[in-house]
Amino acid sequence: MSYGNYLEGDPLIVTAAITGGVHGKEANPNVPETPEEIGRAAGAVEEAGAAVVHLHARKPNGERSFSTDRFQAIDDAVREHTDDIVIQHSTGGTAAPDEDRHSPLRTDPPPEMASLDMGPLNRYDHLTSENTRALVDSLYDEMADLEIKPELEVFNDGHRNEAFGLLERRDLSDPVYTTLIFGPGTLTRPTPRNFLNAIEDLPGGTLFNTLGFGRHQLPFSAMGIVFGGHVRVGLEDNVYYRRGERAESNAQLVRRVVRLSSELEREVASPSQAREILGL
Repeated sequence: MSYGNYLEGDPLIVTAAITGGVHGKEANPNVPETPEEIGRAAGAVEEAGAAVVHLHARKPNGERSFSTDRFQAIDDAVREHTDDIVIQHSTGGTAAPDEDRHSPLRTDPPPEMASLDMGPLNRYDHLTSENTRALVDSLYDEMADLEIKPELEVFNDGHRNEAFGLLERRDLSDPVYTTLIFGPGTLTRPTPRNFLNAIEDLPGGTLFNTLGFGRHQLPFSAMGIVFGGHVRVGLEDNVYYRRGERAESNAQLVRRVVRLSSELEREVASPSQAREILGL
């Protein structure tokens, strides 16, 4: 894979992961949890320059939810507070039956995009997200039936192999879109060399999104911009703005990466441009 020229390539797609399924307000009181909070956060990140919003659902007590009804309430709030942002649902999770993992795909209308974890990963000391090939294939098949664009989440080198395997088993529409994830534990070790190896070792024609956890969010955003990829930021992945200073909002993190892209003279994609780039 040759490195893209960011001055001549596609505009930068910024994805905002505004609330995850693990930490909540105990980690940063600005993490949105209710549908209304998530909707308002989505409006703010769209105004700041994000084209895609990556969504998890939470129960009223703040715990992770896979409920279709809960995702529906969130989508309704997001549409109320945004103009045109692309909605992407998470299908990842731990200690959930396979059927529950399908529930985020079944809103009305379905999301335009959904994440698809490429393999197992450890979470904490005693939990593992299994993400068997059978589950990956069944999630992909339902996405294809519902015309949902899969975002292949690649947490490590083995997951890149699994992405190649999925392409052999299924006929993914172009362009294939992956998120390369860097950080501790099961994730790819966050070094510049590993980043270059990862983007070189993708199927031909694949577009990549760059995700660095925690303090790695900013430097890996910069590398994603320079090497022609796209970028994901947000409070799901990083609750700090800088060392010792919690982020004020998801929009604050989006504004920073938009400023960085502007300084590097790369245009930031609107939602309509993102749809065109991703083939939605």
